[in-house]
Amino acid sequence: MSQVKTNDTVKVHYTGKLQDGQVFDSSLEREPIEFTIGQGQIIPGFENGLIDMQVNEKKTIEIPHTEAYGEVQKELFQEVPKSQLPQEIEPQVGMGLVSKNPDGSERQLRVAEVKEESIIIDANHPLAGKDLTFELEVMEIK
Repeated sequence: MSQVKTNDTVKVHYTGKLQDGQVFDSSLEREPIEFTIGQGQIIPGFENGLIDMQVNEKKTIEIPHTEAYGEVQKELFQEVPKSQLPQEIEPQVGMGLVSKNPDGSERQLRVAEVKEESIIIDANHPLAGKDLTFELEVMEIK
């Protein structure tokens, strides 16, 4: 029976959890994800956990934050005057915002702190700095 190796395209069902057991994402209610191992499409710890698995095999892996979304980077926090926000927005801690880059692409941001005249936004990935647990099941190897 074949095993997952670099350059294989795989279909995988997964459930991702934080260390406290809270589920942050799962493919069980939708189609499994499909990607090619070694192409950098998925976090490194997830890819590495699939190596040598077989079709229909299930396993649970622990991924340290360094193999997931990395450290929280202090330079990705920025203070923005409330006057630069659209008038209809009442910022709240944890609220998601979207910023347009000069090239037209979008960047996901999160409100980290609300001050009197400004807000602190965080451009880190929401899972940066967090160790993750994934339950994996290989559905197909191409």
